Amino acid sequence: MTAAARSVPPVRSLSRTGRDYLSYTQVTTFQRCPLKWHFEYVAQRPHERVGAALAFGSAIHTALELHFRALLAGCTAPSGQELLCGYDQAWQADAAPPVRYGKGESARSLQAMASRVLAAFTGSPQALPGGEILGVEEELRRPILPGLPDLLARLDLIVRTDSALVIRDFKTARSRWTEANVTEAAPQLLLYGDLARPLAEELGDLAIRLEFVVLTKTRSPSVAVHPVGLDPHQLGRIRRIMTQVWHAMQTGHIYPNPSPMNCATCPFPQACRTWRG
Repeated sequence: MTAAARSVPPVRSLSRTGRDYLSYTQVTTFQRCPLKWHFEYVAQRPHERVGAALAFGSAIHTALELHFRALLAGCTAPSGQELLCGYDQAWQADAAPPVRYGKGESARSLQAMASRVLAAFTGSPQALPGGEILGVEEELRRPILPGLPDLLARLDLIVRTDSALVIRDFKTARSRWTEANVTEAAPQLLLYGDLARPLAEELGDLAIRLEFVVLTKTRSPSVAVHPVGLDPHQLGRIRRIMTQVWHAMQTGHIYPNPSPMNCATCPFPQACRTWRG
């Protein structure tokens, strides 16, 4: 970001997108299906249903937040049972709309899976990150390009080591990530790293290290760290894409983009079917 970068007035962003900022999730939602984006952010419709994978991932994130907030406060790490209670509470909150389960899934089977995933996490080195925890679910917000709303991100974990500011994003997945998975997800962390650059400079011009931590939902869950390299060319491409998406959002040209991938877990199936433009 240059010193001349200025975001659009918040009231204008609010009228276009339902938020006075942009987020990476907003942008990718619009790319996948502009109508879903409209229902979620502009119309702010209640969800008609929730995918089990989304509810599971969100509840696991809540349990991990509970763990790291305890460490941030200087307390003993919560027990596995305490983390599972955190998962259960979040599941109940996220599962308020009807849950769409996959084949062979149920609330009970997913709770058993959560217990195994959390046990794998607490037994991994990632449960006790080396360095000083600076932020848990930390919100960062600032303009990144002239003419765009502020970019807002919520960073799962920020850790300071002697040589780097480490930004970690936790994911749940059905199987181990490949290099292709990392490449596909990398834009999110690259933007987060860009947002965190002023913080790294303030702390002594630390290098920024970006990492995905992937917890697999397998019979024997695993916890794997996938670093993301700082690539200025890719970051520039992401910024250009965000600019184009922002321009498209402003046009108000909304349409459904049906596909098996988009529709299977969409929270607005009835609203989509009855939408007339």
